[in-house]
Amino acid sequence: MATASFKSKLAYSSGNLSVNLIAQAFASYIIFYYVDVLGVRPALISVAMVIHGIVNAVLNPLFGHLSDRTSSRFGRRIPYMLFGMVPLAALFTAIWFPIGTGSALFWYFLTIVLLYDILFVMVVLNYSALFPEMFTTIKERAQVSSWRQMFGILGMIIGVALPPLVYGKLGWGPMGAIFAGIALVFFIVMVSASKEKTVVQREEIGFLQSLKFTFSNKAFVLFVIGSFFAQFTFAMLPAAIPFFTKYVLGASEDSNTIMLGAIFVAAIPFVYIWGRLLQKWGARKTVMAAISIYAVAMIPFLFVSSVAAAAAAAAVIGVGLAGLLVLLDVLLSEIIDEDETRTRVRREGMYFGMNGFIVKWGISLQAVVLGFILEATGYVKDAVQSEASVWGIRSMLSVIPFLALLIALLFFYLYPIRQSNTLYKKR
Repeated sequence: MATASFKSKLAYSSGNLSVNLIAQAFASYIIFYYVDVLGVRPALISVAMVIHGIVNAVLNPLFGHLSDRTSSRFGRRIPYMLFGMVPLAALFTAIWFPIGTGSALFWYFLTIVLLYDILFVMVVLNYSALFPEMFTTIKERAQVSSWRQMFGILGMIIGVALPPLVYGKLGWGPMGAIFAGIALVFFIVMVSASKEKTVVQREEIGFLQSLKFTFSNKAFVLFVIGSFFAQFTFAMLPAAIPFFTKYVLGASEDSNTIMLGAIFVAAIPFVYIWGRLLQKWGARKTVMAAISIYAVAMIPFLFVSSVAAAAAAAAVIGVGLAGLLVLLDVLLSEIIDEDETRTRVRREGMYFGMNGFIVKWGISLQAVVLGFILEATGYVKDAVQSEASVWGIRSMLSVIPFLALLIALLFFYLYPIRQSNTLYKKR
């Protein structure tokens, strides 16, 4: 099979800008907008966000299984993206144009968010499931994963850093419309370059049987547990940094941007470097190196006392984080390749779906851990914190992610697939 052209690789990769742009803007600002700007009761929005998390998690394996069983002249994945990307952009826009007041505003929010979840999972899961199908060698996957993460980091920066500038001048609604427009453009570019080139043998495997096959795969079980603990730290970092800068460093809110910026700036060039190391070392060895660097980078947060020192440590975090961003989908792709030899069916959708289902709970675990530590150590809003509270906040950026990454390292050490060359061949 001929390899994809550079233009196709770049166009496909650009879809990750759309994914991260709307995901980060939603995660970073939606609660603030509905609670602090629109005045909806925090408890109501919390209930809506819990429902959102559960629905989003459950939809992943269901849509994955559905797309695995789909048969059309356009392929298994592309029809869902073609159908879903315009409504997804429209629903993302609608979230920022609220209708009603009081309880009516809550019901509007919940309804639009649940519809948004359906379209988001439909588009993003199928976009991810195309990755191992379109790119079949370790070299191609390393290159495309690197490009995807470069675009993804740009999407994160736009989604996190630009909203205050845009809504401050134009308002929240126009901001949502502009971001939805940008996302739609890159989704269209991505779909135009997407081709389902593999000849897939389709068998009618039921949902429960597919689940059984998935969780009987030792490589997947070890991978998804390691990935869960790694991605738990992804959620912990941005949640803990504002507390760290305010109460440990005694710095202004601008320091949050400096620390996050240091992570992103360091990550961008290193996604390319990790891609090259992946081709040389293989996925397992490279992911273990990335986790080790990422874990060591947490240690300085036990004692750093200045913004400059914290930013330097954050930059090292970016180095390790870049490796994980590049490698996780590559590892999952080789698991899918190995699974085909066992089940004689390509099941990208179910594997990416179950991975999405499980790692989503890392965000919930982060919220539980953060809340528990703040409560247990006597945190008081807008006050000088006790020594115990300061140590607790430091631990959220050091001890806790360090231990989580050690657990992840153990499971990736046990991961049984050692090296792949051409990762699967078409019949």
